[in-house]
Amino acid sequence: MDAREAARLLKGVRAAALAGDRPPAAPRPEIAESWRRMMAGGVHPDRDARSRMLSAAETEERRHVSALREILPVLREGLLPALDEALHIMVVADADGRLLWREGHSSILRKADRLGFAVGADWDEAVVGTNGVGTALVTRRPVQVFSAEHFVSSHHDWTCAGAPVRDPRDGQLLGVVDVSGPLATMHPATLAWVSSVARLAERELRIRHLESLERLRTVAAPLLARLPGRAVAVDPNGWIAAVTGLAPVDRVPLPKSFGPGRVWVPQLGECAVEPLPGGWLLRIAQDRTSTGVTRVVLDLSRAGSWTVTVYGAAGSWSQELSPRHAELLFLLAESPRGRSAAELAAELFGDPTRTVTIRAELSRVRRHLAGVLTHRPYRFAEDVEVELIRPQDPAGLLPHSTAPAVIRARLGRSGSGVIP
Repeated sequence: MDAREAARLLKGVRAAALAGDRPPAAPRPEIAESWRRMMAGGVHPDRDARSRMLSAAETEERRHVSALREILPVLREGLLPALDEALHIMVVADADGRLLWREGHSSILRKADRLGFAVGADWDEAVVGTNGVGTALVTRRPVQVFSAEHFVSSHHDWTCAGAPVRDPRDGQLLGVVDVSGPLATMHPATLAWVSSVARLAERELRIRHLESLERLRTVAAPLLARLPGRAVAVDPNGWIAAVTGLAPVDRVPLPKSFGPGRVWVPQLGECAVEPLPGGWLLRIAQDRTSTGVTRVVLDLSRAGSWTVTVYGAAGSWSQELSPRHAELLFLLAESPRGRSAAELAAELFGDPTRTVTIRAELSRVRRHLAGVLTHRPYRFAEDVEVELIRPQDPAGLLPHSTAPAVIRARLGRSGSGVIP
């Protein structure tokens, strides 16, 4: 099917979806989910809404603090050489959907200006509808949006492919790299190309992180060798550079309010914290403080920013959750009596045989939530109070998720159901 014929078909699919009629073909699942969010959020399908542009000073400030600037050379090297010939432009947006950098073919840049696709613009999905920047931020997965798959009709002459970029140091979503162009320039390999370049950029950040850990290790190792007892040297994100007196691990979760002094650290207990160049020295108390966990708050109210907060006798600490771990903890919070690996696999993947993946993921979760989660079956500990905070709009629950149980929860259904 050529691009024009595909565009005509998609316009019919979109029109049917808006009217509540049976479409001539089913939209792709990620597009159908995005359209549902747009309709629930009141985005107008035929009105080109735009939010306030960032000023030059505001844009420069965001550029300065963004880790994305560290990987711009990788993005440019991987994408720019082909953009002129392909009649595309490259856009790099932060985690709020604000466009911070934009480069490519001059004539396409001018077309993008007329669309409001300019540096400083807000391309959050809730503002401008389904698009390669905003939808990739919500789903946290690469996404290609072609013609009338864009929810807002003024974007139908465009095609775009966006891939999220994460910081390997803490898993935080840094933003999206997107390649966009006129409808006729669409190529099915564009998404794979953009995704590959995004992974190369993440690899560059990972290399830089390992180099910084090595520098911290050079400073900390001689110091730790002279210390009695147990101690670790960690970077600001909790990655361990050196250790003495205990079995090494890759990382420990640090409390949000972390600094010099006496601090309770999950997995380690009471620690005396001292600054080091590029990190912290943690001297672990001889008698480990019991966690005494009494309460857990699972906050899923904000799309793309999910946290679990643990309260106990020694205070509280929070951990940001990956999309997969947010799904798993939601399922367990909804199941006080617990679930087997097969039951969780069926609820998460629609396939009860995928137990190996479930066990591996929950093993990672339990490393950070020791004393909170138990197994056989998997569940929150009986003496722990669990509070689940959902989004005000049920449609905003884990919007990236395609898990059957999550989809049913969005629709307020307790049984199985089929999403049109």
